[in-house]
This record gives sequence, C-alpha cells and structure tokens, in this order.
Amino acid sequence: MRKPSIENLNIKLFADGADEKKIREFNRFPFIKGFTTNPTLMRNAGVDDYERFARNLLLDIVDKPISFEVFSDEFKDMARQARIINSWGPNVYVKIPITNTRRESAADLIGELLREGIKINVTAILTVEQLDRIRPQFPDKSQSIISVFAGRVADTGRDPKENIRHALNVFRGCPGAEVLWASCRELYNIFEADQVGCHIITVTLPLIAKFASIGLDLSDYSLDTVKMFYQDAKASGFVI
Repeated sequence: MRKPSIENLNIKLFADGADEKKIREFNRFPFIKGFTTNPTLMRNAGVDDYERFARNLLLDIVDKPISFEVFSDEFKDMARQARIINSWGPNVYVKIPITNTRRESAADLIGELLREGIKINVTAILTVEQLDRIRPQFPDKSQSIISVFAGRVADTGRDPKENIRHALNVFRGCPGAEVLWASCRELYNIFEADQVGCHIITVTLPLIAKFASIGLDLSDYSLDTVKMFYQDAKASGFVI
C-alpha cells in the first residue's frame, strides 16, 4: 500500500473556517489553494461585521479564491448582496444556496448571476436532482464551484461518492465548473475525494492541524496509542 501523502494529490485543498488568525496562517501554506466560509462559521467565530471581516481577509488573500455567502432568503435581495460581494475582489466567489428556506430553487438566480460574469459557488447541494436542475443555467465557460455536501450525505448512511460522480459527469461539458467535496469529516475523505476525481475539497481548520498524522507508520501509531492509554490510566491513579 502506497504511503498517503498530500504531495501526491491531484485535488485542491481549500481551508474552511472563519478564524482570521488561522486563515492568515494557513494562507502561507502552499498546499492550501483557496478558502471558504459561511454565516454559521462566522457566527461561531464571533464575527459581527460581515463586510469588515471579508475585506480584512482580502488584504492578505489576493491570489487564491475565497468564497463568501449571501444570507438573504429572498432571491431579489440575494442578487443585490451577490453583486456587492462580487465587487470586493477579483478572487471572490459568491456562495449561493441551492434553495431558499422555502425549498424554492435558486437555479434562475444562479443563471442570472453567471451570465453577468459573477463567479458563483453553489452551496448546500445534497441530491442529484439539485445538480440536474441547475446544470442548464451554466454557460460552458463560467467560473463556478459546485459544492456537494458529501459529509452530510454520509451522515445519512449514504455513499457520497455517488453524488460526486454524478456532479462530475453532469458538469463534464462545463470546463469552468469545479466540483467541491464539502463538509469533510476526516482526513481520509481527502483521499476518497481525490480517488473519485473531485476537483476541490474543503478542510476545516481543526482538520488541517491533524495533517502531521498523514502517512504515519501504523505500527508506531499503535504504540503511541497504547502509551497514551497507559499514561492516562497511571495519571488518574486507577486501581483494580
């Protein structure tokens, strides 16, 4: 079995988070090719000024794609927000949710924005029907990201690779579109996504911190685990 290595991957790694300090730190890593965030991550990180947060990051992230999401529930207002977000920088992708909270498809809005030349990241995709619904809206050369939430699909007991393969097949004739494996749960997902031919995978900031374990000798890793159990039991003073 070949030793797993980040250097041998074809897939691009995007860091997913809203911790400004860590994002700037990871921006220095050559294997991080882009960034994504969302309103939930931003809320959890204590962000209280959306535009200031985004513009501060864009002072440092100037040559890698970065995605910021609209947060209205009305398509007309989503379009307004998308045009503002797009104006923040040439490397900005605007995240548009696949539907609003009323389950109304955002397909027409996505097409409208793509025709204006706005780079779109379609987010929260979980079904093949959603992929089929939006595909006719994509001009062949439009720059776009198709974010399939593979981790959430897997959370339901389904194999997300089938959804990724469908996305790759549906968008094969659209060279400007890249398929993204979103909601990565563990480091092995990176290698799964690479094997299936996915273009991008988002990796959370805590997962990036685990990259040092990739390719570790399993025998040594087993011994480290045994030592950890032994030392913790000793430190706790357990007796039987």
